[in-house]
Amino acid sequence: MRTILWFLYFALYLVFVLPRTKRVEAMLKRGEEKKAAPIIKSTVQTWASNLLKAAGVQVTVSGQENLPDVPALFVSNHQGNFDIPILLCKLGPLIPIVAKIEMQRLPVIRTWMKFFNCLFMDRNDPRQSLQCLNHAQKMLEEGQSLIIFPEGTRSKGEKMGEFKPGALRCALKSKAPIVPIAIQGSYLAMEKQGFWIHPAKVHVTILPPISTAELTKEHTKSISEDIHDVIATIVQPE
Repeated sequence: MRTILWFLYFALYLVFVLPRTKRVEAMLKRGEEKKAAPIIKSTVQTWASNLLKAAGVQVTVSGQENLPDVPALFVSNHQGNFDIPILLCKLGPLIPIVAKIEMQRLPVIRTWMKFFNCLFMDRNDPRQSLQCLNHAQKMLEEGQSLIIFPEGTRSKGEKMGEFKPGALRCALKSKAPIVPIAIQGSYLAMEKQGFWIHPAKVHVTILPPISTAELTKEHTKSISEDIHDVIATIVQPE
């Protein structure tokens, strides 16, 4: 019953915001980005927060003092589908996500993701992936933080996958700090039961930012693996 009600809310909210979608589209066409920004933030974070409540997902966050006051690349492990709503509403500001290209198949969701500058990456297309990461670099240079899941797909459990080569290149080239994020337990809400939703307790740990401005050449080569290992020490059992 919880799963049915969750998917019902998921769909009905998207229908409910259709008039607001048209309103925001019109505002953006008129160049009223600042006026549209609080509407976009409120709509997306309310939707994400209510998805967690409807699923019975309780999220605790530690390490908020590590949130930088400059643009940064937030690098997170990816246990399950609930990771996206968790990060959208638990980091404070509404931060764009580098998402898989399949998200573009979801009409209203795709529109709202574009409203706050999310990027869509086709990991099966090296050329498109490179273009996406180049765009991510430009956004970081222009003062926009981003969230990326370097594993490229859900691990569906505690054991992390390897980080995809080049996933952190946009931060290294833009000299933006990297903020590692460890998500524990999100797979328990859905992936452990297939697509049946169950209540779960999730913990998000925001780790200290890593400066990329003065990395040595050797550290640049190993930073992806180093960040992977830092997150893995938190989320993977010994």
